[in-house]
Amino acid sequence: MVNPVRVLPVGRWSWLLEVPTGPAAQALHRHLAARRSAGLLPGVLDLVPGARTVLLDAGPAGPDRAHLAALLDTWDGTAAAVPPGPPIEIPVRYDGPDLAEVCRRTGLDRDGLIAAHTGADFTVAFCGFAPGFAYLTGTPAALHVPRRPTPRAVVPAGAVGLAGEYSAVYPTGSPGGWQLIGRTAMALWDETRPEPARLTPGVRVRFTALPDATEPVPDRPETGPSPGRREPDPDRAETGPDRCDPDRRGPDPDRAETGPDRRYPDRRGPDADRPVGRS
Repeated sequence: MVNPVRVLPVGRWSWLLEVPTGPAAQALHRHLAARRSAGLLPGVLDLVPGARTVLLDAGPAGPDRAHLAALLDTWDGTAAAVPPGPPIEIPVRYDGPDLAEVCRRTGLDRDGLIAAHTGADFTVAFCGFAPGFAYLTGTPAALHVPRRPTPRAVVPAGAVGLAGEYSAVYPTGSPGGWQLIGRTAMALWDETRPEPARLTPGVRVRFTALPDATEPVPDRPETGPSPGRREPDPDRAETGPDRCDPDRRGPDPDRAETGPDRRYPDRRGPDADRPVGRS
């Protein structure tokens, strides 16, 4: 075993496996998923990846520590082959309210930023924060930017954002502090489907730019944040028995003012970034 794995019990039968890096977590998740498909992980109900963890959600027939240790000893630190098939392509209108700020931080012009983002191959590393919210790895280092100092109270569904090493698309309207560079009309969360989340761990993703000459991306209706909804924190991995569990929460964001703009409520003029209650 090349990468050290810390094994922690969770409840009576489940296990949390901690590894040093995000790529190691993705590799371990694919390795265990392949073993589970081969019938070598009886009693495991689900495998839930996090930023640097994999949760084995198991029942009474799940592996004990000795079985798990023997299985991990066979892992050489590499991942199972990526499933064949084309990536999911997400068309994006790159007109986000933070586009200019991201260009300023990265030193890229708009065309350069779009070329970097659409030229990358992304993979869903894990889901968290909100139903169907997928953390995508593969963001070019040139586009690594911090989150906004003040989160927005409402980010519309379909907003495409950057935060640290991750890219993401907000699947539903919610609070959020990511840097928004664009928007898509593709529905990524639909409770009427057997699998509501369009993006699940291991899925490959490519972004494509909508040319300026095309018709605008249709606005989505905004319902506002659900009670108890929190902003996504790319530095905090959340795990649980369901990889896109609606009840999983992130840290509580500072509230920001909202305004009349339907797509990006923070576009209000010179006072747009002044948080409520602060001078």
